[in-house]
Amino acid sequence: MIFDLHDLKPAEKQYYLQHVIAPRPICFASTIDKAGNINLSPFSFFNLFSSNPPVVVFSPARRVRDNTTKHTLQNVLEVPEVVINIVTWDMVQQTSLASCEFPKGVSEFIKAGFTEEPATLVRPPMVKESKVKMECKVIEVKPLGTEGGAGNLVICEVVRLHINDSLLDENKKIDQRKIHHVARLGGDWYCKVDESNLFIVEKPNTQLGIGVDALPASVRNSNILTGNNLGQLANVHETPVVNPSFDDDRLKDIIQYYSVNPDEMEKEVHSYCKELLDAGKTTEAWQVLLASV
Repeated sequence: MIFDLHDLKPAEKQYYLQHVIAPRPICFASTIDKAGNINLSPFSFFNLFSSNPPVVVFSPARRVRDNTTKHTLQNVLEVPEVVINIVTWDMVQQTSLASCEFPKGVSEFIKAGFTEEPATLVRPPMVKESKVKMECKVIEVKPLGTEGGAGNLVICEVVRLHINDSLLDENKKIDQRKIHHVARLGGDWYCKVDESNLFIVEKPNTQLGIGVDALPASVRNSNILTGNNLGQLANVHETPVVNPSFDDDRLKDIIQYYSVNPDEMEKEVHSYCKELLDAGKTTEAWQVLLASV
């Protein structure tokens, strides 16, 4: 299917975009108006856009159904400060409850059962139950349109960061496995980040990978190795060479039993290589490929 977004209704645009652009981190924003009314509301149009200066952006969009604006937007226009509380698994149901459109002046802290905690540099309170809080000054609010569904970019500078000690190791570094972020998908769908679905992908950083085009043609055109597998092999900084000390019994068996049939041997070698790559053993996978040539 091909969709021309100009032909879709606003609700349809929202439906498709929110399903395919995901997962999205959740900004749980606490704000305050000039009269002192506090609002607490989640937004999944949110991300980090600069680390120096430290800038995050979230977008309280105009409501699709009636083109009204949200209390959060009204508040930051009156008092340009916000606390962004990071949402984790143990508070996601309460966070969803806080998204209800309670009347102005009704505290979502009370309705959702959260505890107000005074911020140190800004006026809106923090959510005590959140393990990570960012006190922010609003730099600019940039409207993206005037129709229902139009976003309003709230561009914020983070002036103070609060991180619960339970998330830090002895070197004051964050243990990614402990945060248990949740993120929004489409409709009512969310996802949870925990150790069962975390994985590491090595970054090339300052050294360039050799590239998929540098792999042998038989590897590039393999019917067994996936695009991810090729990316792993091609992310090395220089093409490996045979290591004479590499000793692998399974590879010996493959060569012994399939050497009379090169096509079958290549299939077995690539299958074994894929197993190694899927286990994160790129060095061994390269040696299997090199030793079988």
